[in-house]
Amino acid sequence: MTNTPKIRKAIFPVGGLGTRFLPATKSMPKEMLPVVDKPLIQYAVEEAAEAGIEEFIFVTGRGKSAIEDHFDHSAELEQTLARHNKTTGLELVREMLFEPGAVAYIRQQEPAGLGHAIWCARHLVQNEPVAILLADDLILPARGRAGCMKEMVDAWSGTGGNMVAAMEVAREETRSYGIITPGAQNGALTEVTGLIEKPAPEDAPSQLAVVGRYIIEAGVFDEIGKMKTGAGGEIQLTDSLAQRIGHAPFNSFTFSGTRYDCGSKTGFLKANIAFAMEREDMAPELGDWLKTWKS
Repeated sequence: MTNTPKIRKAIFPVGGLGTRFLPATKSMPKEMLPVVDKPLIQYAVEEAAEAGIEEFIFVTGRGKSAIEDHFDHSAELEQTLARHNKTTGLELVREMLFEPGAVAYIRQQEPAGLGHAIWCARHLVQNEPVAILLADDLILPARGRAGCMKEMVDAWSGTGGNMVAAMEVAREETRSYGIITPGAQNGALTEVTGLIEKPAPEDAPSQLAVVGRYIIEAGVFDEIGKMKTGAGGEIQLTDSLAQRIGHAPFNSFTFSGTRYDCGSKTGFLKANIAFAMEREDMAPELGDWLKTWKS
């Protein structure tokens, strides 16, 4: 497709309460839970930046000020690190700072669903295509490959329209995902001819499931604006995407990395081990311990 616009903006819905991680999330956003030594939201932001994103829109809720503080200057910390010549730490702290004007925070005043969270950012998107990243879907890139969103943006440049990240799940897990009715396939791209949120296994049209990476066009915001509720009595993003089938190209992209569901405790622990094992400074000692560990 020619003249496809550049994707400059990304939305990060971070308004959830994180109740599955209580009591840890009583006073700390779940997106600030660390995987090894970096919070979940920072992984998502870095993945977006790698994909060429220039503007970062956070849809927050009450008690999320820690996210704003994380991506802002901490004068006392920076001065202390500089005074003690801790240059590595100082560089790490400064690397996470945005360019002036590149970040915005929008408050979602009620937990009405993912679609509603995205709709809250509509005025900042202004009819542009926009990327959406869910921080608790943490995707470890395949070795030597780009991150999931960079892969999607590259693929989207040839299709336009709407795109979702997808992976195969077990039949009994379909009730936890948006499930795709697949059409024509072209490499990692699969045409989406239908999309249903959290179907029972016997009703699922496939085992190809949507995970937390999206690229959407402006028409989706119009559909969300109708405020129709879906699964769980919430305004679902997948329902509005489904309404755009036939009006804009719609494809799923099977990414090359490994996804960890950090919304679950087990997935979060697996992510910590997987990311640690990718690090030269940790893998040898951790690997040796894992070989000998017994419950």
